[in-house]
Amino acid sequence: MDERSKSVLDALEAQCAKREYCTAEIRRKALERLDYDAGAAEEVVSALLAGGFVDDFRYAAAYAREKSALSGWGPVKIRTTLLGRGVSREAALAALEEIDPERASAKLEKVLEAKWRTLADDPQGRLKLIRFALSRGYDYDPIRPLVERITRPPAAAEADDA
Repeated sequence: MDERSKSVLDALEAQCAKREYCTAEIRRKALERLDYDAGAAEEVVSALLAGGFVDDFRYAAAYAREKSALSGWGPVKIRTTLLGRGVSREAALAALEEIDPERASAKLEKVLEAKWRTLADDPQGRLKLIRFALSRGYDYDPIRPLVERITRPPAAAEADDA
C-alpha cells in the first residue's frame, strides 16, 4: 500500500471509529479521496474490513434500531433504505430482527397519535393517517387496528372502555 493510500486508510479508520458506515459508503469515500483509483480504494476497503472498522451487519443493525426507535420507521422503509445504501439483503433482513417489536409498536402509536391531532378535523383525516403510516414503512394489516382505535370518536372510545 502506497503512502497516499495509507493516509486515506488512517483518515477513514478515524471516521469509522466515530460512527458506523456500510461498505458501500466507505468504498465511495475511498474512491473520492484516491481520485477514483479503484485498485487503491479496494485495498483500503479490504484493510478496513479486515480490521473490523466496517461491518455491514453491524451497520445495518444499528441503522435499523435507530430508525425504528427514534424516527418511527417501519420495516419496509428500513429494509428499502438499507438496500438502497448498498447493504446486502441478508444483512438488511438480519437487521430487522434486531428491532424490539413492542418498542416499535409504541413508537408508531405515539407518532400516529401526534399526526392524528393535526388531521382530526379533516374529512379525509383517517385516510391521510393510513397513508402517513404506510409512508413510514408499515404494512396495512398492523396499522389498521391502531388507526381504528386512534380515530374513534371520544364518545365511542369511552363506551368501549366501560
